[in-house]
Amino acid sequence: MIVRTRFAPSPTGYLHIGGVRTALFSWLYARQHQGQFILRIEDTDRERSTTESVNAILEGMAWLELQYDEGPFYQTQRFDRYQQVIEQLLAEGKAYYCYCSKERLEKLRAEQMARKEKPRYDGHCCHLTSPMPSDIKPVVRFKNPVEGEVVVRDLIKGTVTFKNKELDDLIIARADGTPTYNFTVVVDDWDMQITQVIRGDDHLNNTPRQINILEALGANIPQYAHVPMILGRDGQRLSKRHGAVSVMNYKEEGYLPAALLNYLVRLGWSHGDQEIFSRQEMIDLFDIKTVQSSPSAFNPEKLLWLNQHYIKTGQPDELATHLQFQCDQLGIDTQRGTALTELVIAQAERAKTLKEMAQNSRFFFGDQFEMDEQAVKKHLNPMILEPLTDLGERLEQLHEWTVQMIHATIQSLSEQYALKLAKIAQPLRVAVTGGTISPPIDVTVYLIGQTRSVERIKQALALIRSTSS
Repeated sequence: MIVRTRFAPSPTGYLHIGGVRTALFSWLYARQHQGQFILRIEDTDRERSTTESVNAILEGMAWLELQYDEGPFYQTQRFDRYQQVIEQLLAEGKAYYCYCSKERLEKLRAEQMARKEKPRYDGHCCHLTSPMPSDIKPVVRFKNPVEGEVVVRDLIKGTVTFKNKELDDLIIARADGTPTYNFTVVVDDWDMQITQVIRGDDHLNNTPRQINILEALGANIPQYAHVPMILGRDGQRLSKRHGAVSVMNYKEEGYLPAALLNYLVRLGWSHGDQEIFSRQEMIDLFDIKTVQSSPSAFNPEKLLWLNQHYIKTGQPDELATHLQFQCDQLGIDTQRGTALTELVIAQAERAKTLKEMAQNSRFFFGDQFEMDEQAVKKHLNPMILEPLTDLGERLEQLHEWTVQMIHATIQSLSEQYALKLAKIAQPLRVAVTGGTISPPIDVTVYLIGQTRSVERIKQALALIRSTSS
């Protein structure tokens, strides 16, 4: 049997990290077993589902490179199929029309709660013999077995048993004819031949109901794995203040997809003490059966650490593509400046995110850049006027613009003026970058370029003269 897993988000909001982890686990399971991974959009909630949310899901999956083998399938395009199965269940006596009014159901619920019973439908319409009310549009209920139990052999939770007498007759079609969530999921998993359902453990209570419907249809029962939720470090349900934002926010903030996936695969699963996993290692080593059954805590500092690792060790060409996105977001014109691959190499040790790298690299591009007033006051003073003038002239006359030649020029000048290297390097850095932080000064000047570096030195000299006169 071919392994077939699925990721089935509802497009009623953004794709958050909890959903991404579920998608990742499903994707890894399929890849590990040479199976197929299906993307399904569960958009039957027409009031809350939006095109923007659908696009956010597709963009997130593409950015993370979680390629799906089939889909995306949309539930709203399968209503005819759902109706066909409902009619089949009605014809076989495995479902029935329910005409109970809202008032009757509310009264029933109140009476059950007063008796401290679990609220559930009492099957009132299951064996109706009287004429059907003409003024009420009925819902359709699945006739759940009243005896026995449902045993869920969960790959993460272990064996979980539910007694059928505690499950009521589930509504599978609303009064307007639209199918309900628990029913559409069953038909989809049946038709799409899903063999493993990996999803959040908030769905565990739905599982016995869905298994009963599958059995009524004579369908194969998939294996289930219910992944515990992700909590904040305070033990509360993950919210925006913990980092529960759209996965695309992580892209915008300069995180790498490899870092995010590496972090999420370790959130509730481990392989010894190993922290860093390549994509292939995730596929080879991941085991759904060793995922923890208890919730995991989201740690943004750990994610940031991983992101910095991937920046330090990543391929410059690949990182440059992500850096280009950040520069575009910040309005930095990279057409006039150094190659981004060289910039990545120079800045990789100095940034935890690519957004930070882009922000700290503005001075490499264009002719306008901000000058730090404190840095100017401290380093661009009359005492440095003569050596900085001399250095500018030497750099302007260099016939070979290389890091080695620039370094030799700065070194020679510092020796001539009996200055420590830092005493000339820092004023030069302020002159060409506007601040005191950059890659090594020879690399910085090289990447800024000869013409631009010399021009900035001249502007710094003019500033020194104007403030000292």
